Amino acid sequence: MPHQLHSLSSRYRVKTVLLILLAIIAVSLTVVARPALHLVRAALHDRDEILPLPPGTVDDASRLNPTRMQLVQVSSELSTAKEQLRTVLKEAKAQGKKVTMAGSRHTMGGQTIYPDGISLDMTRFKQMQLNTTTQILTVQSGATWSAIIPYLNQQGYSVAVMQSNNDFSVGGTMSANAHGWQHDSPPFASTVESFRLMLADGTVVQCSRKENAELFSLVLGGYGLFGIILDVNLKVALNELYSAQRVIIPSEDYVETYQRRVSADVGMVYGRLSVAPDSFLSEAILTTYHKVTAEPEGALTTPSQAGLARTVFRGSVDSDYGKNLRWQLEKASGGEAGTSVSRNQIMNRPSTLFENHRQTETDILHEYFIPPESLELFLEKCREIIPKYKLDLLNVTVRNVELDSDSYLRYADQEMFGLVMLFHQQRRASDEAEMRSLTQELVEAALEVGGRYYLPYRLHSTPEQFHRAYPQATKFFQLKRQYDPDETFQNYFYTQYGR
Repeated sequence: MPHQLHSLSSRYRVKTVLLILLAIIAVSLTVVARPALHLVRAALHDRDEILPLPPGTVDDASRLNPTRMQLVQVSSELSTAKEQLRTVLKEAKAQGKKVTMAGSRHTMGGQTIYPDGISLDMTRFKQMQLNTTTQILTVQSGATWSAIIPYLNQQGYSVAVMQSNNDFSVGGTMSANAHGWQHDSPPFASTVESFRLMLADGTVVQCSRKENAELFSLVLGGYGLFGIILDVNLKVALNELYSAQRVIIPSEDYVETYQRRVSADVGMVYGRLSVAPDSFLSEAILTTYHKVTAEPEGALTTPSQAGLARTVFRGSVDSDYGKNLRWQLEKASGGEAGTSVSRNQIMNRPSTLFENHRQTETDILHEYFIPPESLELFLEKCREIIPKYKLDLLNVTVRNVELDSDSYLRYADQEMFGLVMLFHQQRRASDEAEMRSLTQELVEAALEVGGRYYLPYRLHSTPEQFHRAYPQATKFFQLKRQYDPDETFQNYFYTQYGR
């Protein structure tokens, strides 16, 4: 009898162990299988469905502004281009047409669009020359950073200030007075030494801080309302090698951590806020790039694991699970932390890597400039406002920008933290109405804490909000009509706020 009991006990223990092992395997498979299946579904859903525009139609990055315009491809050769542009301006005046300029068309509110107007496509106008003695790059306005960065990289130099991606044109960057991840830097205008501008009457003027200084200030961040930027002289920086470091922190500690960790040896820095439901706008990753003594080596490379990164990102669209998964992966992966990467490599990344490919959907950017002492107060307001709407917040990055003493319509009249938000929406009227209401609430929240909002995106703020954010705008538009009395250069931004 005791032997039989021992045998039964042994079999029971074996069975129990097997059941435990099966349970562990089942749980492990579930833990692995769910994210794997989610990413597979996201990859299968991520099809490029975007249809080409009809002939004679232009649009911008929003894909919400299809408009009939006469498209003119500007010549790549300077003297030919100048004569071509003068002819276009003369014909526009005779026909009563308005003129806009466009490079990569990354604005989202029709800042490069006017109904039945003439659209100057500057993308072939892209010659460049670097003076290594003065460290000045002379470049035509249609050139993109994706062409400029490799050119400078060959000679050991880098762009001083630009956006976080490389698929923007110089003219567009100037017209929006962009900023980026470059530490302790004012906006792009601070790197502009001078430029040549063609006015509405066809004359070409040189603009700098000493020559035509008022026009210099107006054109930087002037959204193409004063003339056609021909070429620009830009200060460049040395291409440096950086060691990446990062820290995960509560959002309420962001400013204090930034001020403590960002020192003189930091060349670039940015933060990312969680949009995951489990930690919505309450957790952040701060990434800093510290200068090292070694020299950068080798040619620029394409981003590693770009396909997987895109799938993880697009898999967060309209998915709480996807957002939580993405944030956990971002925290666990470490990003570039512990690795060395060149300044040029960091900036040589296209925004197209994560863009929306669905015909019926679009992704819309916002940016809010907030004084450091008000950052957490603004985030508290965002946590209340954003969940009230059905729109989908996909991403928030944080970038520091210093005082802008160059542009007229400036957004940084002191040190600011720029919060770049990316929302997903359907391309339909109901979502547009929802986005308009959301934007106006967020703009109001920014204004209440002493902040501003960025102007290249959807024109959803009220005229009253616009003038509160930019009190110098009334004089700005008066000067526009002084320099362009026939109002030849127009766009949706001007018709919304300038008349």
